[in-house]
Amino acid sequence: MAVLRFQRIFPILVALSVGIIVFSISREHISQSFVSSKTRNTGKDELVVVDVSVFWGKIDSVTSPAVFNTTSQNVSDAMTTDLTTQPTTEHVVTRSITTLGAVGPLRQTVMPLLFRKDFRKMPRWDFDDVYIQDAQPVHTTCAQSVRKSEDESFKKAFIPNIRLFMSKGDINISEWNRLSHFNNPFGFMQFNYTEMKPILDLIPKAQEPLLPPKTEGDGCVRCAVVGTAGILYGSGKGKEIDAHDHVFRVNGAVITGFEDDVGNRTSVYVHTYHSITASLLIFRRYGMKDIPHDEGIKYVQIPEAMRDYHWLNRLLTGNRTISGSYTSKRPWTYYGKQFNESRFYVLHPDFLRYVRNRFLLSRRLNSSHWAIVRPTNGAFAIFLALHTCDVVNIYGFMTEDYKKYPNYYAHRDFRSRVVFYANHDYKLELRTWKKLHDTKIMSLYQRLDSGGDLANNATRNATETKH
Repeated sequence: MAVLRFQRIFPILVALSVGIIVFSISREHISQSFVSSKTRNTGKDELVVVDVSVFWGKIDSVTSPAVFNTTSQNVSDAMTTDLTTQPTTEHVVTRSITTLGAVGPLRQTVMPLLFRKDFRKMPRWDFDDVYIQDAQPVHTTCAQSVRKSEDESFKKAFIPNIRLFMSKGDINISEWNRLSHFNNPFGFMQFNYTEMKPILDLIPKAQEPLLPPKTEGDGCVRCAVVGTAGILYGSGKGKEIDAHDHVFRVNGAVITGFEDDVGNRTSVYVHTYHSITASLLIFRRYGMKDIPHDEGIKYVQIPEAMRDYHWLNRLLTGNRTISGSYTSKRPWTYYGKQFNESRFYVLHPDFLRYVRNRFLLSRRLNSSHWAIVRPTNGAFAIFLALHTCDVVNIYGFMTEDYKKYPNYYAHRDFRSRVVFYANHDYKLELRTWKKLHDTKIMSLYQRLDSGGDLANNATRNATETKH
């Protein structure tokens, strides 16, 4: 009787065992090739299977970007050597990706999170040199415009119509997935889409270009970019700086009491959350009570970290109850009466990554602390000017004789030592500014041993044609 009962259930046991084995093998295979996620595009949670290999590119197929050379030989401190002689493919992202992989169309969903700690050095993807570009570059009639430079290295690296600013509607799921491969401020690696998407959709769309075109005279828009380096103390360059059509400033832009050296006009103020708050604390003793509040000023934010997006959230909603970093701050109070959404801009991660990849690609990105390495706020301001102005003159940036000057021009009462922080490659930036100066792409203010100007005529037509 017992034998008969066993004969009846044996086939069932065999079938169940085979099913479990097949399921286990299939599950293991699926876990290696696919990730299950949820999407809310249709208003309800829906399970979607996405091929991870679509998002995780291979370095083997990377086409090297055109890199601006800072010396006539290979750049010793850069991650790459002279790449401008190698073939370069321009990648232009103009619309959302509608199909994923070779298996046919799949519903898009947010890719799995990538974490900075999982990479021993900066990861490289086959779309590293992919950037959003506007349909047409800005037209200029200026014969001296940086856009008309004949320097071959610069021409290959420079993208005149690179998308400068981010705004609501720019970041769909396709764009989010692409940018999630890059650490901040160059993308959204490690950020949560559900938290970020509502904030990104708050960013106002620019109603006008950062700087208007110049229709009179020679048509040249002349800009000064003013840093905070000690070389400016005692320079007497204030009137020259103010004579430009537009003046960019960054960080601890102390003006009161330093007008003779740094001028008093500000057209564009470039900042992060940290720089705008820390500068007021650090430089208050030197007379900086507020950031610049000139009438009609335009504010440009570098989205450096998650705290910058929390700052944006509170700034653009006025909501004092929003959780997140530094919730005790009231962002709108920092801009005074000049804050206006139509004059507030947020730099696009693509623009920031383009500046790094093509002009300031540091060897330190090959180290274990790669994730904190980025160009300075001043560097981003310079390249913003190079993409919005015709003639660019920079003041208060590091030069070869930096050891002769205090860390900041505001340190007039003592000689402070220049500090190099690990998150910036100051020597690479120094060489880049010198190279851009030597190739007449822009002018770098420098001084002689005697304290005089290195070349009074090096500042290209700053005051000659302001009509």
